[in-house]
Amino acid sequence: MSTIELDDQLVARIEGHLEEDESIEEFIEELVSIYEQEGRFLQEGA
Repeated sequence: MSTIELDDQLVARIEGHLEEDESIEEFIEELVSIYEQEGRFLQEGA
Protein backbone atom coordinates (compact mmCIF):
# COMPACT_ATOMS: atom_id res chain seq x y z
CA MET A 1 0.00 0.00 0.00
CA SER A 2 1.26 3.48 -0.86
CA THR A 3 0.82 6.59 1.23
CA ILE A 4 -0.08 9.93 -0.33
CA GLU A 5 0.18 13.20 1.55
CA LEU A 6 -2.48 15.77 0.78
CA ASP A 7 -2.49 19.47 1.57
CA ASP A 8 -4.89 20.35 4.40
CA GLN A 9 -6.83 22.65 2.10
CA LEU A 10 -7.30 19.87 -0.45
CA VAL A 11 -8.46 17.49 2.28
CA ALA A 12 -11.01 20.09 3.42
CA ARG A 13 -12.26 20.48 -0.16
CA ILE A 14 -12.58 16.71 -0.57
CA GLU A 15 -14.37 16.37 2.76
CA GLY A 16 -16.87 18.95 1.55
CA HIS A 17 -17.85 16.60 -1.29
CA LEU A 18 -18.03 13.34 0.65
CA GLU A 19 -21.36 11.60 0.93
CA GLU A 20 -22.47 10.27 4.30
CA ASP A 21 -20.10 7.55 5.58
CA GLU A 22 -17.85 7.88 2.49
CA SER A 23 -14.08 7.87 3.07
CA ILE A 24 -11.57 10.03 1.24
CA GLU A 25 -10.14 6.84 -0.28
CA GLU A 26 -13.55 5.84 -1.66
CA PHE A 27 -14.05 9.33 -3.06
CA ILE A 28 -10.67 9.26 -4.84
CA GLU A 29 -11.39 5.77 -6.22
CA GLU A 30 -14.64 7.12 -7.69
CA LEU A 31 -12.83 10.11 -9.21
CA VAL A 32 -10.26 7.84 -10.85
CA SER A 33 -13.01 5.61 -12.24
CA ILE A 34 -14.81 8.62 -13.73
CA TYR A 35 -11.55 9.92 -15.20
CA GLU A 36 -10.76 6.54 -16.76
CA GLN A 37 -14.25 6.22 -18.27
CA GLU A 38 -14.23 9.72 -19.73
CA GLY A 39 -10.69 9.27 -21.01
CA ARG A 40 -11.72 6.16 -22.91
CA PHE A 41 -14.68 7.98 -24.44
CA LEU A 42 -12.46 10.84 -25.60
CA GLN A 43 -9.91 8.47 -27.15
CA GLU A 44 -12.57 6.38 -28.91
CA GLY A 45 -14.22 9.48 -30.37
CA ALA A 46 -11.01 10.84 -31.86
